[in-house]
Amino acid sequence: MKDNAVLQLRAMRLARATRPFLARGNRVIRCQRCLLPTRQCLCDTINPSHARSRFCLVMFDTEPMKPSNTGRLIADMLPDTVAFQWSRTEPPQALIELCASEDYQPMVVFPASYAGEERQVLSAPPAGKPPLFIMLDGTWTEARKMFRKSPWLDALPVISVDLARVSAYRLREAHGEAQYCTAEVAIALLDLAGDRQAAHALGDHFTLFRERYLAGKPHHQPDITAKASENV
Repeated sequence: MKDNAVLQLRAMRLARATRPFLARGNRVIRCQRCLLPTRQCLCDTINPSHARSRFCLVMFDTEPMKPSNTGRLIADMLPDTVAFQWSRTEPPQALIELCASEDYQPMVVFPASYAGEERQVLSAPPAGKPPLFIMLDGTWTEARKMFRKSPWLDALPVISVDLARVSAYRLREAHGEAQYCTAEVAIALLDLAGDRQAAHALGDHFTLFRERYLAGKPHHQPDITAKASENV
C-alpha cells in the first residue's frame, strides 16, 4: 500500500530529527503504515474513496509523527490530500501555489469566533469550484498559534462548522468543551460539500481506527465517558 501524504511528511520529519521522537506508548511495536499496534493493524481495511472536495493539512512540528493523529485518516481515504509542515515565515511554495490555483476555492477551517471582523466567514462551501479545505493540524494550542501567525493565509475565507454532539475522539486529552479532532471535522465538511459517500467512508475508517487504537492501550476501559473537543 502506497504511503499517503502525511506518512511521507512523517518520514521527512523523522529524517530531520536530531533525537528519537518518543510518543506515548513508544515501546509498543507498531505497524509503520497505520501506526497502530501490530495486533490492531487496520491496513487491510483501508479502501480509498473519491470526493470533489480536497484537503490540505498544515501540520505543526511533530504532529505527523504522532500515532494518535487523525489527519492521516483523511489522507488514507482521499489520496489527493496534501500535507505540509507549518512555518510562520517560510510556507512551502507548493502550498502557496495550491491556494492560488484557479481549480479550487481555498478556505481555512477554524472557529468563526477567532476570525477578525474583516475576515469572510462561511458556514458552508460556496457553489462553483471544488472546495480546498485547509486544516491546521495540531493540538488546540498549536492550531490557534498557526491561525494567528500564518499571514500567508489571512486573505482566505474561514469556514466554521458547528458539530453539536459529543466527540468520539478519546485518543488524547481534550482542552475544552466542544473540541473535535481533525477527522471528525473533515467528515462534517465532506457532508456539507455533498461528498456524502466519502464522508461515510471516512466516518467508518475513523470509527475503526479509534476502536483499535483504544484497544491497543494498556488498561483500556471501553465504557469510559468520551471527552468533548472545540467547535470548528
